[in-house]
Amino acid sequence: MIIGLTGGIGSGKSAAAENFISNGVTVIDADELAKDVLDFGSGGYQEVLDTFGRNILDESKLIDRAKLRTEVFNSPEKKLLLESIVHPRVRELMASRILLSESLYTIVMVPLIYESQSMKSYDRILVIDCDEDIQLDRATLRDSNPRELIAKIMSTQCSREQRLSIANDVVLNNTSFSSLKNKINELHSFYLGIINHD
Repeated sequence: MIIGLTGGIGSGKSAAAENFISNGVTVIDADELAKDVLDFGSGGYQEVLDTFGRNILDESKLIDRAKLRTEVFNSPEKKLLLESIVHPRVRELMASRILLSESLYTIVMVPLIYESQSMKSYDRILVIDCDEDIQLDRATLRDSNPRELIAKIMSTQCSREQRLSIANDVVLNNTSFSSLKNKINELHSFYLGIINHD
């Protein structure tokens, strides 16, 4: 069983993923895979360089993700270009990691399931949800970025309602880490029950 784990910036996806890992579940992080496909010397690295130029490199000749983000953030055309390079490679890597998974079910953490309309890739979709003002507070604190920038990032993601519309399972994460942990433990038991029933 493949479960897509999603949620907006600052919702607590990573904390939820950590709890699944502590239950022995394989978690594949699409953001980490996206970094891997742009590693120095990879095909993705070279294609991004050919497309966006050498000004996105840092002093070590690695892709500076902050520079790349700035480059594409205000340009829908450039964003689509970058996605056309990164997404197919991430999907390929993800498929191979899923095959290597040895846990009874696998969590794939993808921030943009709704935006990429990739719902059919998963047996179930779990949304980590929280109030938008809490999202803002958490992401601002975590990333040391101004609230305005976090708000802008949130505005480029799908709405809370859109995200919830694709969910099979929802965890409301407005309170404490221990509350989130309890909810994930309950879900873990629920998912094992589904697998055993099948």
